[in-house]
Amino acid sequence: MSHTPHELAADFPEAADRIRALKESNPHFARLAEEYHEVNRQIHRIETDVEPASDDFQTRLRKQRMALKDELYALLNAPA
Repeated sequence: MSHTPHELAADFPEAADRIRALKESNPHFARLAEEYHEVNRQIHRIETDVEPASDDFQTRLRKQRMALKDELYALLNAPA
């Protein structure tokens, strides 16, 4: 199995424990994290030509991933 870049724990290694805790305690964070994971995996499949797609579609997915990551980052850094 190939490594999928941009997984949350890999991009925010210092927050791995907080990511795990929020996935368990915060349904909104858990839903966003799952959506991020799905979009990220789809982008990876496109980039590796497992699931080819148009450049426009890939660009939309990348923007969606960036927006999700920004929202997740804000939740990770919100006061507990």
